[in-house]
Amino acid sequence: MSDSMTKEQRVVLTVAVLASFVSFLDGTVVNVALPAIARDLGGGLSTQQWVVDAYLVTLGAFILVAGSLSDVLGRVLVLRIGLIGFAVTSVAIAAAPTAEFLIIARAMQGVAGALLVPSSLALITSTFRGPAQARAIGIWTGATTIAMLAGPLVGGVFVDTLSWRLVFLVNVLPIGVTLWLLARLGHADHRRPGARVDILGAVLCATGLGGIVFALIEQPNLGWSSPVIWMPGAIGILSFAGFLVRQRLARQPMMPLGLFRSRNFWAGNLATVFVYAALSLNGFVVSVYLQQGAGLSATLAGLASLPSTILMIVLSSRMGALAGKYGPRLFMTLGPLVMAVGALLLLSVRSDFDYWTQVLPGIVVWGLGLTATVSPLTAAVLGAIESERSGIASAVNNAVSRVAGLLAIAAVSAVVGGSLDLDGFHRAAIFAAALMLMGAAASFLGIRNHLSRRD
Repeated sequence: MSDSMTKEQRVVLTVAVLASFVSFLDGTVVNVALPAIARDLGGGLSTQQWVVDAYLVTLGAFILVAGSLSDVLGRVLVLRIGLIGFAVTSVAIAAAPTAEFLIIARAMQGVAGALLVPSSLALITSTFRGPAQARAIGIWTGATTIAMLAGPLVGGVFVDTLSWRLVFLVNVLPIGVTLWLLARLGHADHRRPGARVDILGAVLCATGLGGIVFALIEQPNLGWSSPVIWMPGAIGILSFAGFLVRQRLARQPMMPLGLFRSRNFWAGNLATVFVYAALSLNGFVVSVYLQQGAGLSATLAGLASLPSTILMIVLSSRMGALAGKYGPRLFMTLGPLVMAVGALLLLSVRSDFDYWTQVLPGIVVWGLGLTATVSPLTAAVLGAIESERSGIASAVNNAVSRVAGLLAIAAVSAVVGGSLDLDGFHRAAIFAAALMLMGAAASFLGIRNHLSRRD
């Protein structure tokens, strides 16, 4: 952290990073624990998908309403509620007696996680101004991305050395530290007069995402012709369409559609859909296949992604600086193209498995592309909107990325052909590469360098 920060600013940034870190870490730490959960509690691929997506459904649905809730109740209070809720649900998940109980607890944990991100960003945007704010958001973005990438390694070590149940308790210590720092901060809470929570919008969003995800995950078991599948799917689509109409008409929308008038904002979010869908799909498939298909331990499956994490840590700030100098378009185009190559390199995985020659090259290339993409993408999206609205802009972009990942994992069964065997793994790699190519095309055609915030 910069030495030019005041003591209060350093504490605020630490609180914001830690609070968001636990939310994002939990989104990926579970991936390598999925085979162990399935062995212990029962269930096949659909149960593994639900363990991930139950969290992402509620996280994606409520991450926007949480921003309004912060305006009504105060961001510090909402942050406290989210942290305590996250800790309680983490303990419930660790003690889950059945898969159904675990999935319900994961959904509740997603609600708590949704309270953390907007409040954290609001703390940053209200405490920092000008270049210091951009620097602070950059640190926050880097930390949350590292949390997503480090999750599989942390989860793998816990699964192999202790228990998959303890994977979900890894958050308890940072939550305790964050609550202590919040109490020490004594930050005056801010409530916006006249602010309201769009309850109808939240219900429509949650119903929409839930219905669509249910249909995608369960359709391989029952088929699209079954009313148990197509009815929830249709209700989901109609509800989500209703959510968008609601955002157009509401006085205080959770997701102001006017933000999308900015070219770089809509193009950056379109690129986010493709890039983060591919990221989530790849992370899920690689973590599960390396254990169930290639026979690696959970720790080794987690270590498989370590090169990407190292590259992110070492090169992220450098890529951000270069994107600031040359503009984000080049990096947001080349980065996904490089990641597409990395995904296609995973087609070299064979039944006579060898990590060093079949997986490592793809992971390294994937990590280089990811490092080139993430910081410029965040900068393009936030730079397209006035600084006083950067909190809601970032919340929208985060919601878009979570929903993209949610739908990608819900579609895993359809992508891999119902079974995550070697052929299914190859199909997933090709699909991830195709998504990255679409992300590159969206960036190349949509992003413009040095636009004013009105464009």
